[in-house]
Amino acid sequence: MEIKNAGGDAPTIATDARSIGAELVPGWDQPFTAQELDAIEAAVETAVSKKRRSVSGAGNDGEDRPGGVRRRLPGSFSSQHSMRVKLPMMTFGGRIAYSRSATDVERAAAELLKKINAMKSVMDQVIIGFDIEYRPTFQKGVQPRKTAVMQICGDNDHCHVMHVIYSGVPPSLKLILEDTSVLKVGAGIAGDARKVLKDYNVSVNAFQDLSELANQKLAMPRYRWGLASLTEVLLNKQLNKFMKIRCGNWEALFLSKEQQLYAATDAFASWHLYQVLKSLPDAQRNDIENNEEKLTVALP
Repeated sequence: MEIKNAGGDAPTIATDARSIGAELVPGWDQPFTAQELDAIEAAVETAVSKKRRSVSGAGNDGEDRPGGVRRRLPGSFSSQHSMRVKLPMMTFGGRIAYSRSATDVERAAAELLKKINAMKSVMDQVIIGFDIEYRPTFQKGVQPRKTAVMQICGDNDHCHVMHVIYSGVPPSLKLILEDTSVLKVGAGIAGDARKVLKDYNVSVNAFQDLSELANQKLAMPRYRWGLASLTEVLLNKQLNKFMKIRCGNWEALFLSKEQQLYAATDAFASWHLYQVLKSLPDAQRNDIENNEEKLTVALP
């Protein structure tokens, strides 16, 4: 059974009664209970820990692997992934503007658009962190649910969390998403853009995938970076990816404070990580690729 991630990272595999068929399990499409999510979270953490050990290889960091080339990863990379629970949590500390009705989302987007236009006069390009959330599906072959939340952050102080499952995409928000002079940044953002187009017939123009930018900037083997792994490696912090929130009901009548903070922090992390990555010089990619094995696993 595939649990489709609400935030864009790689999907996680788990198994329970829902995998045997909707007709045999009444209520299969309802949100998991707290007990079920606790069990899933424990199973996922165990699986991720095994993946990290397999990625780092046998022995100490930098040791030769049988039949493979010598790989040397930064010490901080290995320590962060083996001692993840000891990293401080990354949390957005500014003001979260949550809106859900068509009127409120339009008003919030209009205020954001006004701010963006003012920023255009003093900077070459406006950058905003962008992410989406949607209620996950719990059965293979079932189409993903409609995008429920869009979150946008353009500085340290303000983040907009828009409950678009109830408001739709009003005119001002559409202008922001389609504006080619406003760069939207996020991990796996191309997939988010395709989903928004499919769900609302609105194009998300001018975007930068943080995973691609990281592979351009970091002197490491290529990875399919997720937001959480970039946060750990570049900021020495961890993102809240608890299943209770990540796989929660993003179509709830009102988002909880925890959901709002989760969504805002992802958008803020995207914006902040872009600033960090852009400040770095490009890595000497040819040298890395000639001397390092390309890894195809996806970090969380």
